[in-house]
Amino acid sequence: MRSWGIAALFCAVAGCVGGIGGDDEDSAQGNGNGGPGGPITEETADEIGVSGLRRLSVAEYRQTVVDLVGLDPESAESLLPVDTLVPFDNDYTHQTASEALIAGAELLAGDIADTIVADPARRSELVGCEPTSATDDACFTAFVERFGRSAFRRPLSEDEVAKFASLSKIGTDNNDFWLGVNAFLRAVLQHPEFLYRVEIGEPVNDQPDVARLNDFEVATRLSYFLIGSTPPDWLIEAAETGDLETSEGLAETAKQLFADERARGRIERFHAMWLSYEQLSDTGLSGQMHDETNALIDRVVFDERRPWTDILTAEETFVTAELAEHYGLTSPGSEPGWVKYGDSRKGLLSHGTFLSAMSKFGDTSPTQRGLLVRARLFCQEIDKPPPELMVNTDMPPDNGNPNACKSEKYYMSTEPSCSGCHQLMDPIGFGLERYDATGQYRTTEPNRPDCPIEGVGNFIGVGKFEGPGELADLAVESGLVESCVARQLYRLAVGRAELDEHDLALVERAVEEASTKDGLVLDAFIQRYVTSDAFRYRREEAAQ
Repeated sequence: MRSWGIAALFCAVAGCVGGIGGDDEDSAQGNGNGGPGGPITEETADEIGVSGLRRLSVAEYRQTVVDLVGLDPESAESLLPVDTLVPFDNDYTHQTASEALIAGAELLAGDIADTIVADPARRSELVGCEPTSATDDACFTAFVERFGRSAFRRPLSEDEVAKFASLSKIGTDNNDFWLGVNAFLRAVLQHPEFLYRVEIGEPVNDQPDVARLNDFEVATRLSYFLIGSTPPDWLIEAAETGDLETSEGLAETAKQLFADERARGRIERFHAMWLSYEQLSDTGLSGQMHDETNALIDRVVFDERRPWTDILTAEETFVTAELAEHYGLTSPGSEPGWVKYGDSRKGLLSHGTFLSAMSKFGDTSPTQRGLLVRARLFCQEIDKPPPELMVNTDMPPDNGNPNACKSEKYYMSTEPSCSGCHQLMDPIGFGLERYDATGQYRTTEPNRPDCPIEGVGNFIGVGKFEGPGELADLAVESGLVESCVARQLYRLAVGRAELDEHDLALVERAVEEASTKDGLVLDAFIQRYVTSDAFRYRREEAAQ
């Protein structure tokens, strides 16, 4: 198969097609259903968040390609730039254009196109028509219109269709229809509008820094938030017919997306990135731990639509016989099933996934565990050590006594120069010390029977506790966790970790409206967020 480089393809196609931020009148990027936006309410204006140019994360790229062509480009993990986890992988403020991105996208596009065209059954299914000859322009153009609409997440303009369809000449000149298809796939799968999510919108009167998104941009925003992939055909059709113009239409669309199996994977991965256990191996006992946590999330969020805090306070867990033995729980039998916890375990904080996170120096780290709870579960910022202290966090703690127990080595919470931060973290971590990095219960330190573990923690400002079960109760009683999970989910949605007063105003209102007397219901929060007036708008980034 002949290789067509990115430079040649962009000369042939992209240079003649409306690109990112272009003002091509024929480009569908700016063909919203209305003209310039009319005035908006002060409340809506106060809740509109900043939106920047967002590149597909590696995970989004892979899922998008799977949904477009039925092929998982696993090599994207090594060919595309590594996503920075802060804690999510789609923060556009950490994304930069690079030679690595261009080269990786070109290689991936070529590999995907070659694989598809080399498989007669796969290519026929994707193209949707069987060419009568190498010069079957009708079949080629129909494919360009349909695939381009899905890949660019909007209908192509007539000019765009004509430019892309001109690639059929490659097949005609070589008497091979599929060479043209190969060239078209390569052009699309490395095109900026495929790799990036472009939100332009229409200016809003009296709001120079605010724009109203067109319906295709809204559909894309909604789809990548809830299923982590390109909008399905039915969603693009909903944008075409104006079904997303109303809150009722958005609510119904969100419900349909939330019922998609991919939404479960999206919410499961949100928790894994948020609580730092995504890197845990997905095989063997670690894989069973992932299954345990995902089963609990699915039960609370999707199957029973219970308040999110039930994930923390659940009194039973989903395990295999092997994992139950590992934890010291009753076996479910030959098949995985739900079993009751013991007295000191409760909910997600007792899972091997959560307890594995932030391990360091070959064992659990009270400091890192405390930081995880404070920063991720409570959204509280902990300052980094000042430069003048010259703290080397890559070295294990050392109090000068090589035979000291961990409780003695982690002395920083009582050290005057360090206590301000460490007393906020270490005492929390020590309350989880009776559970190792795999979730097993223990009473002494590893290979140190002379070092008993007290297992008593102190969440300063909240209360004392013993073990993950009591910590979960404290977290719920504090009333601080629900607003944090909402903030974290919003961060995933907007692709930005730093939130301002506009973001927080929207999150605060949505949390209030989505909470029952028993707590925040996650799908209700999502509904309030995506049906808010602010969801249809974007605010310009401040000039750098």
